[in-house]
Amino acid sequence: MHVHTIHPGELGPGEIAHWHKIQQASPWYGNPFLSPEFAIAVGRRRPDSRVGVLMDGQSVTGFFPFEIRKRDFGVGVPLSGWLSGCQGVVHLPGAPWDARELVRSCGLAAWKFDNLIPGQAPFKPYLSRTEAAPIIDVTDGFAAYYAKVHVKAHQFCRELERKSRKLSREAGEVHMVADTDAKPLSQLTDWKSSQYRRSNRFDKFGQPWLRELLEELLVTDTPHLSGLVTTVYAGTERVSIQFGLRAGSVCEGWFTAYDLRFSKYSPGMLQIRHMAESLAAIGITEIRMGKGASPYAQELKSHDMFVGEGTVYTRTPLGVAQLARAAGRQHALDTLRGHPGIRRTAGRVLRRTGLSSRLRDRI
Repeated sequence: MHVHTIHPGELGPGEIAHWHKIQQASPWYGNPFLSPEFAIAVGRRRPDSRVGVLMDGQSVTGFFPFEIRKRDFGVGVPLSGWLSGCQGVVHLPGAPWDARELVRSCGLAAWKFDNLIPGQAPFKPYLSRTEAAPIIDVTDGFAAYYAKVHVKAHQFCRELERKSRKLSREAGEVHMVADTDAKPLSQLTDWKSSQYRRSNRFDKFGQPWLRELLEELLVTDTPHLSGLVTTVYAGTERVSIQFGLRAGSVCEGWFTAYDLRFSKYSPGMLQIRHMAESLAAIGITEIRMGKGASPYAQELKSHDMFVGEGTVYTRTPLGVAQLARAAGRQHALDTLRGHPGIRRTAGRVLRRTGLSSRLRDRI
């Protein structure tokens, strides 16, 4: 294996076409987060975005999108940082590659990941844990899907339908619109910023590049990547909004927010239910909700996929230093998990200080 690294903007038409062809080799590669279009869009706003091009002789065998954090002494992270909903190497079946050699060849001391797709065998030794990511399967249409949900979660569905009827009576007919209108997207980012601030979390949408990226993705329309806004209305009032990415028949949920005035109607539940119906009608067969989905998503899911979290460390001085640092952090996490009282106190402190929600989730 030989690897050369380029900026996503340097991908030529031939390389993009070859990337698309390789994506057809596995159902996991068809994810919009793993498309060259996503890498290029992110690269326009994130100068440290990179693509490792895997070579076997003169033949390209795979592509590895990532981002280098120079301030972290050569540590790599997924493209777009921790916002990425899907990560991995898009490669030809049977193509030989070594995870540690790949990371080293890309000039990294380490590469951290938290949404690694299934089937990435060379990364398996570096997994620290796996998590379930719920999927809604509407291959046979919405009616067939929802009938199955009714069987396994009858009481949940009754409550969902009751709240939908109540919202219709009190605010206007409940319906969903799926489109590329920029106005709901602007509303979504404003609601999401307010949510982050209320919970003392870092406001992702305080970064202009992210809003700009979503605006560009919303008007992108290719078979491999397009943006999609789905909005639940009660009459003319927007109740909840979701921004996702589409690739063919797959939709990846990304950001969701709702109007606090309608919180008693469980807008998140209504959003998922109406998304399943509306997206099935336009040819979507699979809706991926991502790890850490809310409890009601568990009721509405068809099945799970399992994504990995971990770090690949290289045998370099910087790689060894990162490994030692991570070992100390892991020891601290293990200590917290083993002492419930300390764990609860640490959680309260993190919430009050607004420190990383990812760290709060891990303890």
